[in-house]
Amino acid sequence: MGIRRKMLYLELMTTEGCHLCEHAIAVLQSVLQPGDAEVDLVDIAFDDRLLERYATSIPVLRAPASGKELGWPFNESDLRRYLKDVGAG
Repeated sequence: MGIRRKMLYLELMTTEGCHLCEHAIAVLQSVLQPGDAEVDLVDIAFDDRLLERYATSIPVLRAPASGKELGWPFNESDLRRYLKDVGAG
């Protein structure tokens, strides 16, 4: 039996109609395998604090445990480096 690691939890700051966010989701889907991470899509439109912070910068991937963020634009290589930095893989 192998060692079971805790699944990484990430948030993707987004909002409805964000075409860049759709590109970010595609990058996530191309890199992440099932069980690598749980990614919640957080719609910033429903939280004034998030809207103020991210309105001009979404999509932003965030690891709440560390607070580290990866802002758009990012590609597969950038995402892999970020995941390694926040403790995945």
